[in-house]
Amino acid sequence: MASNSIDESESRLCINDALTDDELRSILARVESDKDKETFGLVCKRWLRLQSTERKKLAARAGPHMLRRMADRFTRLVELDLAQSVSRSFYPGVTDSDLAVIANGFRCLRVLNLHNCKGITDVGMKAIGDGLSLLQSLDVSYCRKLTDKGLSAVAKGCCDLRILHLAGCRYVTDGILEALSKNCHNLEELGLQGCTNITDNGLINLASGCRRIKFLDINKCSNVSDTGVSSISRVCSSSLKTLKLLDCYKIGDETILSLAKFCDNLETLIIGGCREVSDDALKSLASACRGKLKNLRMDWCLNISDSSLSCILSQCRNLEALDIGCCEEVTDAAFQLIGSEDPDLSLKILKVSNCPKITVAGIGILVGKCTYLEYLDVRSCPHITKAGLDEAGFHFPECCKVNFNGSISEPVVLV
Repeated sequence: MASNSIDESESRLCINDALTDDELRSILARVESDKDKETFGLVCKRWLRLQSTERKKLAARAGPHMLRRMADRFTRLVELDLAQSVSRSFYPGVTDSDLAVIANGFRCLRVLNLHNCKGITDVGMKAIGDGLSLLQSLDVSYCRKLTDKGLSAVAKGCCDLRILHLAGCRYVTDGILEALSKNCHNLEELGLQGCTNITDNGLINLASGCRRIKFLDINKCSNVSDTGVSSISRVCSSSLKTLKLLDCYKIGDETILSLAKFCDNLETLIIGGCREVSDDALKSLASACRGKLKNLRMDWCLNISDSSLSCILSQCRNLEALDIGCCEEVTDAAFQLIGSEDPDLSLKILKVSNCPKITVAGIGILVGKCTYLEYLDVRSCPHITKAGLDEAGFHFPECCKVNFNGSISEPVVLV
């Protein structure tokens, strides 16, 4: 009888009485999916509290009052996403008051996304710099009110900053690059697309202090030339993997030759619209980066011809995405020079739009060598039509989409 009473007592024992907070945290740590972690918090208030304190990431749309409550609840939050999409923005959106709450309440924060939060100003950035010393990643792209003053406060206060995106911040100048150089020596990723006030002097200053850059986006920075970019390639030779120079019309062979000489780990290069780049420079690049180059965009590089393209295709065997749109001198001969004995190409994305000298015959050669092809853009190629390809009997890989007229969405890998 006594034994039965003991068994009944043990069977009624609550798990909350048996396990400590640390033991419950250990169980939660073994839960893999986010959905299951949310379910864990629905068991009871104690489990919800533990689940909240262990939460690392959060995407939210909230004002100062709610942010304060969130800060009290999610005490170990590492990543906060307050980004607004262009199509679904809300008014007034994130404000400087919100940033003050974030800076005071989320002291462990390492990643902060404020993409397209157009209401924030330098006042909010100063609060971030003063309060979030552990911050490693900040995206304030298209926050158009920001200037060097506020962003320099972030650079001074967040010395471990690794990633900074400033695309579309039109008031940014070389001053922020000087502040980064002085304070953020671990910077690895910098996005400056459309920051037209950036010049060679800024890049030279950046290179003097930030020597670990892996990713640099200066698309549409029209005041940048070979001098500034070459300073980056020399200093960041072993680390630089992605360089974006779209529509930087002052860029020419000096930059390409510098990349070929110093940056043999380069994986992605965007030089669309760099019309001064020549065949010889690209041949040097292909030879130097043959084992690593994966993505190459060189549309509107009007000096490009068959000789450099065939060199790229034959030497860069790991190339996965290639854009030669509007390279009007390229012909089928560029593809005919690929040896029949060579292994298949790795190309998954190929864009040859507006190349008037490429025909169905050239596409046929590529199809035979590109067994992994997923997307082919042949828009505005007068000699390439769906009827012509069907008549020739070419069989594209099953997953390949062929864009004849713009009806298919483009991959974003070469943007």
